[in-house]
Amino acid sequence: MGVSTSSPATGISVVTVDCPPVNALPAQGWYDLADALRAAGRDPEVRCVVLAAAGRGFNAGVDIKEMQRDSGHDALIGANRGCFEAFAAVYECEVPVVAAVNGFCLGGGIGLVGNADAIVASDDATFGLPELDRGALGAATHLARLVPQHLMRALYYTSRTATAADLHAHGSVWKVVPRAELMHSAMELAGEIARKDGYLIRLAKAAINGIDPVDVRRSYRFEQGFTFEANLSGIAGRVRDTFGKEARP
Repeated sequence: MGVSTSSPATGISVVTVDCPPVNALPAQGWYDLADALRAAGRDPEVRCVVLAAAGRGFNAGVDIKEMQRDSGHDALIGANRGCFEAFAAVYECEVPVVAAVNGFCLGGGIGLVGNADAIVASDDATFGLPELDRGALGAATHLARLVPQHLMRALYYTSRTATAADLHAHGSVWKVVPRAELMHSAMELAGEIARKDGYLIRLAKAAINGIDPVDVRRSYRFEQGFTFEANLSGIAGRVRDTFGKEARP
């Protein structure tokens, strides 16, 4: 359990998250994921990384129970910093990252796939940000990389999800396949990328990041400030404890 790395094919490193029951990561888990992604990208033999998950779904975000057990702000700060590092590690990985998404991809999962270079999804995959139901704010930066602006806003405000087919229609998901074919399809795309020259593919990744219109690190950090404000005000804890079902004032 946790985060593991394997090398099933030449030039490809697979980083897998396995944190039952729903791959909701504690603060340390986000740091572990960041370390694994950065290490894979630094390996001169690696030309593409596949980010995958075991179990029922790709990622359910942060471990809410860890925050509920903390009477102070240490868990929140740890989750904020850990997510920031993991999302940045995907974006800044020295080689392209292909996300293989199965089942639910929520909260922090959006931060990961929104910063990936390509996404292959199973036909049962769903994507969304239930942050307002968890007393949090964030990752709109990354959802905006997956869907158009007005759809991003509607999904964010309602906490609704979009399907893999929806995202494929918007061009952000490369391919939608049956779950049994997910890793094969992700590895197929990764293999095509990995056949490129290793030095050139690293230059390409740096060049494409350099022309991005939005600084994803700065944008996401700005969002995180509002999460902390919500916690200081007390409303975040009240909403988090009732998972968004608190009566409005």
